[in-house]
Amino acid sequence: MTGTTAHKPPLPDDFFRPSSMAFVGATPDLDTIRGRLFHFTIKNGYTGALYPIHPTHKEIHGAKCYASILDVKAPVDLAVIAIPAKLVPDVVDQCAEAEVKNVMIISSGFAEEGGAATALQDRILATAEKAGMRIVGPNSEGFFNAVTPVSATFSPVVESLDKDEMAHARPDRRVGVVSQSGGMGFAIFTRGRNLGISFSHVISTGNEADLTAADYMDVMVRDPDTDVIVVLCESIRDGDGFCRAAAAARAAGKPVIVCKLGRSAAGARAAASHTASLTGEHSAYRAVFRKYGLIEAAEMDEAVALAAVFATCAPPRGRRVGIVTASGGGGTTTADIFADFDLTVPELSAPLQAEIEKLIPPHASALNPVDTTAQGASTGPVSMQIAEMLEQSDEVDLILGIVSAARETSVSLLPDKLRGIQDRGKVPILVWTYTLASKLAKVTAAEGGTVLMTDLRQCGLALAKLAEYGAFLASPTDDDATSGPALTRPDTTAGALTEMQSKAWLAGYDIGGEGDVLAGSGDAAAAAADAIGYPVVLKIQSPDILHKTEVGGVRVGLKDAETVRAAYGEIVSNAAQKAPKAKVDGVLVQKMAPKGVELVIGMVNDATFGPIMMIGAGGVAVELYGDVLHYPAPFGPAKAEELLRSLKSAPLFDGFRGAAPIDLKPAAALISRISQAAMAGRDYVAEMEFNPVILHADGSGISVADAVVILK
Repeated sequence: MTGTTAHKPPLPDDFFRPSSMAFVGATPDLDTIRGRLFHFTIKNGYTGALYPIHPTHKEIHGAKCYASILDVKAPVDLAVIAIPAKLVPDVVDQCAEAEVKNVMIISSGFAEEGGAATALQDRILATAEKAGMRIVGPNSEGFFNAVTPVSATFSPVVESLDKDEMAHARPDRRVGVVSQSGGMGFAIFTRGRNLGISFSHVISTGNEADLTAADYMDVMVRDPDTDVIVVLCESIRDGDGFCRAAAAARAAGKPVIVCKLGRSAAGARAAASHTASLTGEHSAYRAVFRKYGLIEAAEMDEAVALAAVFATCAPPRGRRVGIVTASGGGGTTTADIFADFDLTVPELSAPLQAEIEKLIPPHASALNPVDTTAQGASTGPVSMQIAEMLEQSDEVDLILGIVSAARETSVSLLPDKLRGIQDRGKVPILVWTYTLASKLAKVTAAEGGTVLMTDLRQCGLALAKLAEYGAFLASPTDDDATSGPALTRPDTTAGALTEMQSKAWLAGYDIGGEGDVLAGSGDAAAAAADAIGYPVVLKIQSPDILHKTEVGGVRVGLKDAETVRAAYGEIVSNAAQKAPKAKVDGVLVQKMAPKGVELVIGMVNDATFGPIMMIGAGGVAVELYGDVLHYPAPFGPAKAEELLRSLKSAPLFDGFRGAAPIDLKPAAALISRISQAAMAGRDYVAEMEFNPVILHADGSGISVADAVVILK
């Protein structure tokens, strides 16, 4: 991969549990960030050694104060620095001399400001690298360990933690948060707590001069107190490290929810190929998310809802939902909305309906949604008994309980029954209230090992993504792609290779083009066509003309020498008129491929994640339809075929409207070879595109009808 930081040793498992902390700049003034940092640490029950550092104070909040970190004659696991930026480099030098393990810089005024401030950050990093210290920040809001606890943040959300509310949340399923926005990261924490989520750690990454989001994600994957990870990021600075952590999360069975900010700016660049125009920055991120099974959230509230569901529900076996409701309208609305997320609400079998009907009034419904009516719900345990019947039935994969949760004195939820269903893990259960949620209802749901959801669309989205994650875990891991022949940089000063040059450079990857002829005159083109056999295609060959049809540089279906000569003249004339400065190598004469389904296969070498493949419906209208998928290179034929079958246009492969089905194995093998070539040439290639790739309708194979390679 390209554009990544050097691989450094991983953070130790106890990174979030320092046994000793020094606070440089500590003060008793609680109106300042420096004062709140030290105060919150004490208030939240930190039990390790504390060393406030200030040149004039003798003690702060009962702790002996030191004039310098060098005066602390004891090991320091973490030094927290909150002083003016210009003073920070000297203090970091002192931390290195004192052999401090890790330094967290709260201070701002570094690379985020640019100019001379960047040099301050560079000096800090150089000191840390020389000493083997790790740096959090600068410009970080700190971190909070909710388990130990360790409060190394000035975020106001940790000032008044409701211990009673935390006690009701499920402590055996905790969420860790890694955020490049300190404010939003701690907002996820406080919103999640209000919903009943238990947390392990929240960290604000700051400028990531040294440690990046990938480092914190990695340590949370290894952390026994973290079960679900939420990452809120604008960009990933260490693509290799992020992918390693994502792969480790899959292996550990820990869901990772990613809220990627700045999607609207993705792809804001000049695109030389269709592939580049359809593969922006966010497409590369989504390709990586797809490969590693990361769950994408559109915004913060969605991330909280997903974290709540993934922290309390085991992945289901499928997408069938059983609904138990006291409100007929609530059940109908749920079924409608769940259909938007491809969740099904199947009618229950006659025997199961008969058993349910014994528990509900005659005017109620056992179909699914199971409507107990308000009268049936008032009996208390009935809805939970029905939920257990659904759990044991093998007729549903998920259960949604719908309740009224407005009363502060009662709610029709039985915590022991809820927790039993959740702990057995056979069929996960979620609860939605169509009323405002009372505190009693939220606490009761939390005691039952679940959360009380108040947004029905978020319920549908979260359950759908939970089902997708379950299917991902059940699917085989990527089939490994074998390595292809080595590639050296093409011997050219041009920025792009023509079709003929591209295929020649990639000859070891069997892209085609062996019988093609480059003609320099109409007579030469006609002679080549006679030798190749009609019908033929003629195409202008120029590194300066990538979209040949736009300059009238292509003629197809030519059936005799006379039409070939005429077409040659037209193509050369069109190129001279519409691209007068273009360097023209000649006109390519090529056997015309049989008709069939057209694909586009492309690659963009992403600055963060390296070569990202694009597969989609091809031809001249590729950008119009946008039916494309992205996936990181390289991968094997089985993954390539899976991607092809995931396209919206995939029904065309199975014999749409009477056409013969198409064997996808040759196309899948070609895509896999191109993905291998993308990796082999990643140091030289910016983009590649093969469009169209024609899957012959007559079953005779495939043809790569055009190719372009754009060099870095």
